[in-house]
Amino acid sequence: MRQATIRTHVRLPVRLPGGQVTTARLFTFDGLADGREHIVLGLGDRSEPAAACGPGVPLVRVHSECLTGDVLGSRRCDCGPQLDDSLDRLASEGGYLLYLRQEGRGIGLYAKIDAYALQDDGLDTFDANVALGYPADGRDYAVAAQMLQALGIGEVRLLTNNPDKTSQLTRLGIGVVEQVPMTVHLTPSNRAYLAAKQARSGEPIRPVRPTRAPARRGSARRPS
Repeated sequence: MRQATIRTHVRLPVRLPGGQVTTARLFTFDGLADGREHIVLGLGDRSEPAAACGPGVPLVRVHSECLTGDVLGSRRCDCGPQLDDSLDRLASEGGYLLYLRQEGRGIGLYAKIDAYALQDDGLDTFDANVALGYPADGRDYAVAAQMLQALGIGEVRLLTNNPDKTSQLTRLGIGVVEQVPMTVHLTPSNRAYLAAKQARSGEPIRPVRPTRAPARRGSARRPS
């Protein structure tokens, strides 16, 4: 795996899901394996350059882009609420959000919407991707490992329920010293989606703590 380097890092004032404002450190990179524009956001005690390689094993969330969930507030998945939870926790404890441009588990935005149509006809989220000629889950976390290595990070506490993220990062040379569980935001709208994730990838469907009211995210992150 080739080495990536930090291209730019800037201070970025950000509003967290609850409405409070903090300052993050936004990193971009050169030399990423897939040529896409992935980013890292350093939060809490990792928001300053001097702390970027600071002591201790950092908390890290690897989050794949989901325009419908992260931005539009879709309830078909729990991506938006998980992003909010990650930002809250990383800002409180200090750590990094790796935001990867891997929409639809790697198939792209338009193809994901096509997959939604097939799901409406009865296929699950994985079989819909396959029916369109794509892998059930085409995400590759090599760029995540590259970005972590560019930041001087060799070990992480990984904020995820997805065992594939842990196994891929481990194979790529990143030590996952702890897999920290995420809240599962189970709703009537995403029950079938989460059940498919549990059956096909081993992610839990039982909420690990009470689901946050959806109005909190919408009031803080979407314009009226």
